[in-house]
Amino acid sequence: MINSYTGLDDAGVAMAAARAGADVVRRLYGQPLSRIDKGAGDFATAADVEAEKAILGVIRAARPDDAVLGEEGGQQGAAAAAREWLVDPLCGTLNYAVGNMLVAVNVALRNGAAAVADPFSGEVFFTDGESAWVRHAGVDARLAPTPATRLVDVNLDPPFPGAPGFRGVDLLADSGFVGRFRPRVVSTTLALAWVAAGKRAAYVTDGGDLSGSVHFAAGIAVCRAAGCVVTGIDGGPIGRAGRGLVVAADAGTHALLLSMISGRR
Repeated sequence: MINSYTGLDDAGVAMAAARAGADVVRRLYGQPLSRIDKGAGDFATAADVEAEKAILGVIRAARPDDAVLGEEGGQQGAAAAAREWLVDPLCGTLNYAVGNMLVAVNVALRNGAAAVADPFSGEVFFTDGESAWVRHAGVDARLAPTPATRLVDVNLDPPFPGAPGFRGVDLLADSGFVGRFRPRVVSTTLALAWVAAGKRAAYVTDGGDLSGSVHFAAGIAVCRAAGCVVTGIDGGPIGRAGRGLVVAADAGTHALLLSMISGRR
């Protein structure tokens, strides 16, 4: 059998894998799906599991020597592998389970190429690590972040490791925030790709070290390559010493959000 993924560069692999997962998510949408309880109110569905299998199939065919960290399957592949893929097969599981189409499929090579697929719009946001694009209906367009929409997505999902110092929800009580921006809650990291695409002015979430998170890695990579400003909620680099995430389309929006966050802490 001919391996159809032979010859793809890393961005091509990320895109093919994300699209394979998106195909599963779209096909199973609206069907009765079993749930897998993860505790603390979190769960996965059969769609999460099947989408991850499809993604892994692409990565294994294209890059058999690479390791994979999947949200559902955990660490797979050689422990000593030089390269690792981070996979979130269905970001926005609760949205999906209740019939909401706001979900994303995230695939990222650690410190490299990445892709975020929207199963229902057909858009795939991707980067080779240097530039960022969106592919829709076979046409590629370079991503161009802009703060023009004034829409800021705030992640309100628990847990809140920064509390009581800061929680994303605190911004909604800031008169300066609601006077300057229009808050939105998408509850999926698809919103990160939307910042890169100019559909959102910014994205804010509390949390710990998100640099190696299967949920955030692809979106962060796309945003960085698109030229967005990406830091923790304290303005420092994302990483073990940082916390949370502020991604803005431009430096002015980023600085304004950090001043508001600082004022709430």
